[in-house]
Amino acid sequence: MTDPSATFLLFGATGDLAHRMIFPSLYNLLADGLLPDDFLIVASGRTEMDDAAFRRDIDKALQKFVGPDRYDADVAAQLCAIIVYQPVEAGNAAQFAKLAKRLDGRAEGGLTVYLSTPPSLFAPTAQGLADAGLITPTTRVAMEKPIGKDLASSKLVNDGIGALVDECQIFRVDHYLGKETVQNLLALRFGNVMFEPLWNATAIDHVQITVGETVGLEGRVSYYDGVGALRDMVQNHVLQILSIIAMEPPARMDSTAVRDEKVKVLRSLRPMNGETAKTHSVRGQYAPGAVGGEIVTGYVDELGSPSDTETFVALKAHIDNWRWQGVPFYLRTGKRMPARQSEIQIQFKPVRHSIFGRDGQGSGLEPNTLIIRLQPEEFIRLLIMSKRPGLERDVHLEEVTLDVSLTAAFAGQRRRIAYERLILDLLAGDQTLFVRRDEVEAQWTWIDSIIDGWKEAGIKPSPYAAGNWGPSSAIALIERDGASWHD
Repeated sequence: MTDPSATFLLFGATGDLAHRMIFPSLYNLLADGLLPDDFLIVASGRTEMDDAAFRRDIDKALQKFVGPDRYDADVAAQLCAIIVYQPVEAGNAAQFAKLAKRLDGRAEGGLTVYLSTPPSLFAPTAQGLADAGLITPTTRVAMEKPIGKDLASSKLVNDGIGALVDECQIFRVDHYLGKETVQNLLALRFGNVMFEPLWNATAIDHVQITVGETVGLEGRVSYYDGVGALRDMVQNHVLQILSIIAMEPPARMDSTAVRDEKVKVLRSLRPMNGETAKTHSVRGQYAPGAVGGEIVTGYVDELGSPSDTETFVALKAHIDNWRWQGVPFYLRTGKRMPARQSEIQIQFKPVRHSIFGRDGQGSGLEPNTLIIRLQPEEFIRLLIMSKRPGLERDVHLEEVTLDVSLTAAFAGQRRRIAYERLILDLLAGDQTLFVRRDEVEAQWTWIDSIIDGWKEAGIKPSPYAAGNWGPSSAIALIERDGASWHD
């Protein structure tokens, strides 16, 4: 009987994601001795080629994306030796039959299928596998985002897969959940006694989540236009971060308990309409500018045609539950930002009464701030008040930083690719860091309310010069409430 997690079938194996992330992750797991015994990788794509040609292609990708400091020709050869390639196109029964023959009965002992393809191919591919006898009760199916483009299409995708495999066999991938610092949010909140008592509306004034990219379209023209920043980034990455920040403590660290609490948060997001979309959202589209000292063109110039697709979005969100009532969550993400940066800021409320300075006016007193940087560097930074040294009778306060660099603290350990963690959990059948169907649908329900609000209010993207943090209206969105973005 083959180990249930020892056969890895990858569709979309000739694609960019497979070359940049999936195969380098498999390489690292193999190098560290973490792959199961008798492991076989069956790579599949529409391109016709033999095993030897595909292996040469993967070796080149490993040299490029693993990096010269870690690439080892012997390890690469070991990985390539357990890779076979089988061309398969969705809907082609003869090719699926050849795939089944290539697997030679391994599916009966368990098969892990990774769909790194457009979502329109998820159900047809799974159906082809089922018709070829490759879907069994031990089959696991992983799906890359996006899961649809709205709630209705998401349900169609999930229904198509759900008709063939149970929910406990489905692993929806959001690579942000594989990042160490995103997982560390759980440790920060629930592994330290000083934070949880303050993690609510009594002590917290507002929360900011920023996910900035310096890149433009980067060859994603066919996918990105018509999708935009709201669907591409907020619906998945940003809302997953928000749900971890805002969730109630789970009863235990397992997939059901953690995801039960996350979905409660997502269902508590206050929907928008045409009126609130005007005051609680900003759409932007980058124009020509400069990023990192280099002149770059605008979105429509890259695209080659006019477009109303937003490349930037800022939102003021509310979570209507006991813990977060009245606490705004400011979310922003965009392309052609000044820096590649993913960051969370927890802004605490000021002390209720200051004993420093005349008439209770604190001399330099500022509210505490917790900053959690997810990328590129990883750190947790707490801004607190301290007395400035000196002999003055009045106490003068200054803000000082308690800084924990996770990169420095764990300097002896290699920084993992997010997909390494996800692939390892996928092979083990652990769904904790994967997205459940009800989570996806709760996310789309809120996103659809924003899109409908934009349509109702006729909100179009406002231009912003590349290299800036979005349109000026994004600054006004938060400053109307007396706060400022942390840049």
